[in-house]
Order: sequence, then C-alpha cells, then structure tokens
Amino acid sequence: MTADTRRRSPLGHRAAELAATPTDVRLREVPFLTQLDLRVDPVGPAAGAVARLLGAPLPTEPNTAVRSGELTTMWLGPDEVLVVAPADPPDVRATGFATALETDLLLAVGGEDGAVVDVSAHRTTIELSGDRILDVLAKGCSLDLHPSVFTVGRCEQVLLGLAPVLLLARGGERPAYLLLVRSSFATYVADWLLDASLEYAGTDD
Repeated sequence: MTADTRRRSPLGHRAAELAATPTDVRLREVPFLTQLDLRVDPVGPAAGAVARLLGAPLPTEPNTAVRSGELTTMWLGPDEVLVVAPADPPDVRATGFATALETDLLLAVGGEDGAVVDVSAHRTTIELSGDRILDVLAKGCSLDLHPSVFTVGRCEQVLLGLAPVLLLARGGERPAYLLLVRSSFATYVADWLLDASLEYAGTDD
C-alpha cells in the first residue's frame, strides 16, 4: 500500500463555506505558502547579502513589509522578519522550494549571528477582500484599518477575536489583506469571519 503523502490544509474542508460569503465579503484560504522565519541584524554585514537574495532591503521600520516579485518580507521584530513565498505543489509533502530558499538564506547569513527556520506548517493564510471586509474586521480587531492609516505594505501582529494573527495590507483597487493564522486557530478564525459576515448577507446587489 502506498502512503498518502498529500498535504491537507487546515481549512481545505471549509473552502465551500468560505466561498459562499456575501459578495461584499470575500474569503479564501491560500494554503501551503512558504514561510521562513529569519533572524539577522538588519544593518549587519549579512543584511546586504540577504537583500540581494530577496531582491529588496529588509524592512527596518516596525510593522512594515517589503515586496519583491513573489517574495514578501514582513517585519516581526528588530532582528526578525518573516519571508513569505509561493507554495510548493500541494500533492507532495516535501517542501522543495522552502528548503532551497532556506538553504540560500543560510548561505547569505553566513558566519554572522542569525537563524533561518521553516515555519510553513505553523500557519495557514486567508485572503480577505470586498467592500465590507473592513466592517467585518472591525468587529474583532483593535487596529485602525482605514486605508489612509493601515496603508498597503503595513503588517501587524494583532488579536482577531481571541486569536493571534499576522495581518498584511495588500495592494489593489479595493482593500485586500492577507491574514496569517496559526493552524491550531484556523478553524476558530474561519468560524469567526463567517459569523461576522452574516450581517451583510442581504446587502448583495
């Protein structure tokens, strides 16, 4: 018997429910993104090599993110960032892309104090968009998410309801966000978002 090596996302079984929200509140899981936790001095000797590898300087301003092509690097602390990259194919368990990027980052860090850890399995990601998404988030998030304040490229570690999440403002014609949530909290956050969206079920045109 051949072992089943397919990965299963925390919210794969909720895809239909997430897709059935009102048109003004769009929810979609983006599973299996490559996520690497990088610890390095952002102004140290290794920072330049890391920046060349990632295609952009490391973010040094708190709660900001830098995007270069398909890579997004989010500030988590003075010497810690999260590098988010595309996912490996979902039909394999091995994280080939993550492993290659992790190896390249370790080589870039070199002999400097630092660390690179693959945390791809630690979180899943929910894409949030729609005209009412700010109203939904406001029900359980303490941040001022107005687009003039929480601008594109901002990120923040915050509670949504009772769950710790990492929220990133993305670009586009309308407000859109990526919400990175621990796998163990994914079902709770999905339920919370679905419940918070019910109010707008009758507002579709």
